[in-house]
Amino acid sequence: MSHDLSHLRLPKRHFHALDLSRLLAAIMVLFWHYQHVFVPPVPYHVHVNRAIQPWYEALSWLYNHGHTAVQYFWAVSGFVFAHVYLADANYKARFWPARIARLWPLHLLTLGLMAILQGIYVARTGTEFIYHTNDLKHFLLSIPLMQYWGWQDNQSFNGPSWSLSTEILAYLVFFLTIPALRRAPLALALPLGALLLWATLKGAPNKDVLSCIGYFMLGCAAYGATLKGWLRPATLLPLGMALLASAFMLKANYRSGDAATIAGTFAVLFLTLALDLNDEKGRLKFGQKLGDASYGIYLWHIPIQLTLVLIIDAMGLTRDIARQPWFLILFVTLAIAAGFISHAKFERPAQRAVFALWARWKARGSEAS
Repeated sequence: MSHDLSHLRLPKRHFHALDLSRLLAAIMVLFWHYQHVFVPPVPYHVHVNRAIQPWYEALSWLYNHGHTAVQYFWAVSGFVFAHVYLADANYKARFWPARIARLWPLHLLTLGLMAILQGIYVARTGTEFIYHTNDLKHFLLSIPLMQYWGWQDNQSFNGPSWSLSTEILAYLVFFLTIPALRRAPLALALPLGALLLWATLKGAPNKDVLSCIGYFMLGCAAYGATLKGWLRPATLLPLGMALLASAFMLKANYRSGDAATIAGTFAVLFLTLALDLNDEKGRLKFGQKLGDASYGIYLWHIPIQLTLVLIIDAMGLTRDIARQPWFLILFVTLAIAAGFISHAKFERPAQRAVFALWARWKARGSEAS
């Protein structure tokens, strides 16, 4: 294989519309999880009548389908990772340090915070808030993000981190297949991703892990198709619209909605990619900084929600206060603000610290040898 890998990287350096879409996807999850506030302190799952939530008629799609943003995150990750690493000659040295620096500092901080907040909630109510599987086993598995690999009893502690846990396995599959992906990105990623998603539709065990890897690999396949010139604005727009129409049709005809989520995910990915490839003058450059907040929003919103619930309970107020539009605005505003502040004041400095530690450790290793 030639050492020149430049043919594996699109000339466009950043995909700003995709960055912006990650922020919007993180905000979607806020609306899906808003229903948690109405769940009383009981040791089991409660179905909330979502129609009681503020501005339900206008926001019903977000309240009912906001969780599908997780699958979109996975697909975007596959596309972006292919863009960053397929043409990186030094990927072996960079890949895992970059993942550790990006994911773990905030994950460990919010994991510890949720353990404390859940302890306070249990002391006050006798049961946990939403995520009831908060034992030592799940805490220890959560530290290396191994808590959702198939041996879990349920989501635990900072619940949304389950999707990071499955994504670690997608990263591993991607890392191991990079040499083969370089030879045939589309020919490998497309059948592998399609096979895994087909298996999840057929009810294969451990479907969350399989579907995560499937979405990720189909994201890589989309990158491969873009490299070949098959996915360009002229084809992306009609393809995206056709997938969007099929998503609504599938949702109407199949109760589970998994097939609709697959079609809808790639419809949005293709339409967003069309925006990016059309944006030759960089008008969407602002999207990059906005997208940076998505990880913080995703991991901070449950600790913020539990803190608000503890305050409501401590003040002797009823949870029905969350029916008020101002409470929804408060929750969403706090979560988005936390995402931006966290990225600037914690995540970036933590990344630099991890890279510095890694460089020092490598330097010591080379001195010893």
